[in-house]
Amino acid sequence: MENLLSLWHSTGLYNFTLPQVIMMLVGFLLLYLAIKKGFEPLLLVPIGFGAVLSNIPVAGLAEEGGLLYYLYYGIKTGMFPLLIFMGVGAMTDFGPMLANPKTLLLGAAAQFGIFATLLGALALNMIPGLEYSLSDAAAIAIIGGADGPTAIYVASKLAPDLLGAIAVAAYSYMALVPLIQPPIMRALTTPEERSIEMQQLRFVGKAEKIIFPLMLLILTALLLPSAAPLVGMFCLGNLMNVCGVVERLSKTSQNELINIVTIFLGLSVGSKMSAEAFLKAETLGILALGAIAFCIGTACGVLMAKLMNKMSDTPINPLIGAAGVSAVPMAARVANKVGLESNPHNFLLMHAMGPNVAGVIGSAVAAGVLLSLVH
Repeated sequence: MENLLSLWHSTGLYNFTLPQVIMMLVGFLLLYLAIKKGFEPLLLVPIGFGAVLSNIPVAGLAEEGGLLYYLYYGIKTGMFPLLIFMGVGAMTDFGPMLANPKTLLLGAAAQFGIFATLLGALALNMIPGLEYSLSDAAAIAIIGGADGPTAIYVASKLAPDLLGAIAVAAYSYMALVPLIQPPIMRALTTPEERSIEMQQLRFVGKAEKIIFPLMLLILTALLLPSAAPLVGMFCLGNLMNVCGVVERLSKTSQNELINIVTIFLGLSVGSKMSAEAFLKAETLGILALGAIAFCIGTACGVLMAKLMNKMSDTPINPLIGAAGVSAVPMAARVANKVGLESNPHNFLLMHAMGPNVAGVIGSAVAAGVLLSLVH
């Protein structure tokens, strides 16, 4: 009888708690959104599955000695986000941005949501039950850059306890770009502005594409060394792609390597979605602030593009400003889609890729600024 009782006490049914059940349901919800709705499936599938695994009682997968515990070292050391940034760099084409360097301003303007949300997170401390330190607020604010690896990297350095909620918020809002951005874009522009046709971009040669990532790395090293890990890996990936002499390395970083790291990254993030770490009032605040940050970033990009259009000799469609958030290439596709609704001959995709790529650089620089000031 004692043996049967001991066996019963070792089962998951006996040890399950309500918070663990809730978090497993959250994990299944993420799986549903990824599989059924197609929301960032490459990340939400391993994150959702990791959330389920980390909340299985007694199994100890996320505790010391468990698989997820050791995988998390890849995030704790910053290795996983940096390797993914290298893969993203290898898949990035700086050509549209170099052909129209003014779009760098749009990528910079879209990062305003990050710093506005930093202040907003600190202001929420006035609400009873919410308490965010400056490090927490900085980690939450980076969600506004719509760059998942950057958000995870900053959170791992400044607020590891909030990593699960920040990662889920960042990738959820990236997946919701087609739903969140169009209403903001339409509200801030007129039909005439959305119909503006832009001039064809000039051809960008191979030499320019090789020199740019090297210049970007040098400037970052000289002015903002804390952003060097992110920018450096991004530039390495891009250089491997454009130089044309390491095609195997470029393809590996774009495919096999980034796919393997994405699996490990997602499971590691899921391991931080345990009930005791996730089910807090602060989590709701993170989700709300992340949405606000994303909306502010989109709005600022559009408004900056409107201003540039009034001051420029060549026409600039304000819709491309919304692509200044670094959800590549989804934000650029959304700008193109909204533009086509107003003018069937208005193809904005390549023009929007300029601020979209600039947004990746901008979010990495913003992350470096936050790490320098806070960490």
